Amino acid sequence: MNEQVRGVLAIDGGNSKVDVALVALDGTVLGTARGGGFAPQLDGVDRAIDGLTPLVAQVAEQAGLTTGRLLTTRVSACMANVDLPVEEQRLHAAIVARPWGSTAAVTNDTFGLLRAGTDGPRGVAVVCGAGINCVGLLPDGTTARFPALGRLTGDWGGGGGMAAEAMWHAARAEDGRGAPTALSAAIGTYFGLAGANAVAEAIHLGQLPKQRLHELVRVLFRTAEAGDPIALRLIDRQADEITRLAVVALRRLRLLDEPTPVVLGGGVLAARQPLLIDNLMDRLAAAAPLAEPRIVVAPPVLGAALLGLDHLDAKPAAQQRLRAAYPTTMTPNGVGRG
Repeated sequence: MNEQVRGVLAIDGGNSKVDVALVALDGTVLGTARGGGFAPQLDGVDRAIDGLTPLVAQVAEQAGLTTGRLLTTRVSACMANVDLPVEEQRLHAAIVARPWGSTAAVTNDTFGLLRAGTDGPRGVAVVCGAGINCVGLLPDGTTARFPALGRLTGDWGGGGGMAAEAMWHAARAEDGRGAPTALSAAIGTYFGLAGANAVAEAIHLGQLPKQRLHELVRVLFRTAEAGDPIALRLIDRQADEITRLAVVALRRLRLLDEPTPVVLGGGVLAARQPLLIDNLMDRLAAAAPLAEPRIVVAPPVLGAALLGLDHLDAKPAAQQRLRAAYPTTMTPNGVGRG
């Protein structure tokens, strides 16, 4: 077996999947692996980290290494459901106990998105996927972030939030408590049922997986495109919420008055629905005229790997080689970048 690799073991722990990559200091990808979702809040920290072990073993085998010794110089983990400093500390302790790297860093996966969409540690990122979150970072390490614990901490939106709100309005429209909306019929048609209340009953009785509610985001956008006022209002609310997060982070970091990247990512934003994106760009232009919004579609593990290379003072050529291995689509107002 070869000696320890001087480089990064990058880990992206998402809600639905985990990606692991072993990257040499020159940016060469030596191994990759993918597994199921990462949920320490449900499984417990140790069990969640244990779930990464087979993936680490896969990338080690591809690189000709053994997991019985330190694999690499740096472990860089960007994880979903790691929203508080104490959660980062617990996961950090669990990771450093494994023979994976000489040093390790654990942070929320939104920082990975930020790094994937910028050339260095400066800017703001908002992720709007299954949920919603925002972080900001300055070169001196100063951060701006939110608890991101859902409605308990004032969060609204993402695929889960939008779907739940669509169901709420649709159900109330059906029974007369709320204003009429085409969402009720559209939701029923999508699932082949009588309406939103029939969908709710099917979920309650276990006949329809609750996870499928996320699919209603596409129904919401189609209904809004047809002119439904309530659907349009929900999309407007999402654009407003994303803008509020970005502006607060920019203000906290005192970046409102200078050109600053605002990286936008996650499934809802990556879909580039004009009703949302055009609304959002207008709001950002009004509230933060110097912000430089860019929608980034990249494997989140790229951001984790770049953060690790930053720590190791890798040369710019290494970052370029790594980005070539993980193509990134970056669209500031429609301009693409590969």
